[in-house]
Amino acid sequence: MSYEDKFKAGVLVAGLNLSDAVQQKLLDYLALIQKWNKVHNLTAVRDPDEMVTLHLLDSLAVLPFIQAKTLLDVGSGAGLPGIPLAICLPELKVTVIDSSQKKASFMRQAKAELGIDNLEVLCGRVEDVRRDEKFDVVISRAFSDLCLFVNLTKHLCKSAGTWLAMKGVFPEAELKELAEKLHLTPSKTEVLKVPGLDAQRHLVFLPYENFKIKSD
Repeated sequence: MSYEDKFKAGVLVAGLNLSDAVQQKLLDYLALIQKWNKVHNLTAVRDPDEMVTLHLLDSLAVLPFIQAKTLLDVGSGAGLPGIPLAICLPELKVTVIDSSQKKASFMRQAKAELGIDNLEVLCGRVEDVRRDEKFDVVISRAFSDLCLFVNLTKHLCKSAGTWLAMKGVFPEAELKELAEKLHLTPSKTEVLKVPGLDAQRHLVFLPYENFKIKSD
């Protein structure tokens, strides 16, 4: 089975309602990652079959849970999950940020080459970003520490917004630390099913309204 067929089969298994045009654009995006990877080493995953599972299908697993007008993807790397979400949800304004100039350049190239008009690419450290408009959703699959994720981005999340943390195994220790240090508790945690992936995946919902910095 080609990696294209594997992707299309995965979309069906996941129950995602994506048009042929959207699926093709996602495959074009994957092909662009492969092309740049040969020279710039964007991601550690090199095999196209693994890219389908670990990049595309993993990113799309959160698609059913995105109900927002604006989204910030922090530490986006090659644009994951921000670019797949922007391709699938043209009404969603997606901002991706990474501190690597190389990765930001790739994301700008993907925006231009694939015509992703609802995508904004920033290069720099997220804690240095200053803007009046805050985001409905702040998402990341790059942070290993939930406290750090929240602390570095709390100035960018709307008071009615939500942090979404993409994790592997259920992050019990991180959530305990989050509750102790920031008095922030999740509203829920969803188990994500990624077709072809034999590993645990979770999506943690952290509403801003649950957030309170300890007074001491």
